[in-house]
Amino acid sequence: MAEVSRSSAAGTAMEGSRMRRMLIVKPVGSKHSIESLLSQLKEEGIRYIYIDPSSLPSHLLDGLITVHGSDAADMHVCSSMDELRRVKDGGRSAGLLVRVKGKSDESLIVDAARQGADFVLVDADDWKIIPLENIIAMLQGMNTKILAYARDAGEVRTLFNVLQVGVDGVILEASDMAGVRQSLVYMQSKEFRLGYAVVREVRDSGVGERVCVDTASMLKVGEGMLIGSRANFMFLMHNEAIGSEFTSPRPFRVNAGAVHCYTLMPDGRTKYLAELEAGDEVLIVSSDGKARDAIVGRVKIETRPMRLVRADIEVDGAREEGSIIVQNAETIRFMGRDGRLVSVTDLKAGDEVLVYAKGSRGRHFGIEVDEFILEK
Repeated sequence: MAEVSRSSAAGTAMEGSRMRRMLIVKPVGSKHSIESLLSQLKEEGIRYIYIDPSSLPSHLLDGLITVHGSDAADMHVCSSMDELRRVKDGGRSAGLLVRVKGKSDESLIVDAARQGADFVLVDADDWKIIPLENIIAMLQGMNTKILAYARDAGEVRTLFNVLQVGVDGVILEASDMAGVRQSLVYMQSKEFRLGYAVVREVRDSGVGERVCVDTASMLKVGEGMLIGSRANFMFLMHNEAIGSEFTSPRPFRVNAGAVHCYTLMPDGRTKYLAELEAGDEVLIVSSDGKARDAIVGRVKIETRPMRLVRADIEVDGAREEGSIIVQNAETIRFMGRDGRLVSVTDLKAGDEVLVYAKGSRGRHFGIEVDEFILEK
């Protein structure tokens, strides 16, 4: 999302939206929960909020772009063509809300685009896909953005893939971050700040059960899953797209780690690898931190010889240490510098591997909470 301060948002709000795939969050709940959600949205880099700016103290909206039918909104949602012309004549960002019930409503949207609407907000409650396909096709080559309502994260994914082009933005009602984080992954705009941790110890750790996660997607070289023994410290475990003299490539598989290890899910929660099953959606993360989701097709848990890896990294001025137990085999690879893949059988103290790490926070059934926690 483009970051535009409120002081300059009125004239430039739609400049930021020229970037594909806007997520516009409509916060719901108590005043306190909305204020908390706004703070979390800013941390995630989300800047578009569907809310009347006069309903909240101005300092809470710093750095945010408001979308609403209110005259005070940065992106004014108009209910008629006359209102659209008035707001546009005033030099402000404006769009038309159209409730699509028939072909005449599609014609109205085209007319609004021709008259300079910055966006159209399509409300097609009974029918979503067919009208949107028509509207996307008709507005090709115009500068008008197409926004639509989404009831949940799953619908976000659908709307962003209509005609393999998708709408330019969705308005998602949310009371917490779970659906928002899932939507960011569906938009393929979720990113993680990865860093290089220094390996401090590598040693055999006996026999245990390891988990292979077979996805319903083909994974690329440079992609894997975030896995670790601590929820705040996860290693980027590479997929098996590269075979060996003795094994064929399996680019759908991540030989992830021991059954107790965590993996990070698309909604921001964690799951133990042993909890994963067919139909679950998991995060696939590339070496540059970009994430997408994939469906689990199968999980294989088998007894194998295991190896322990410990590493540490500095995060916000503090030293964080993490560990992982993985199968002791040549096909289990970490990601080193310059895109180099390092097998756990070759890994040694002093090597650097890609991880995702942050300050320690507790987890309650996979949900991050503020509490004291010590994991070793």
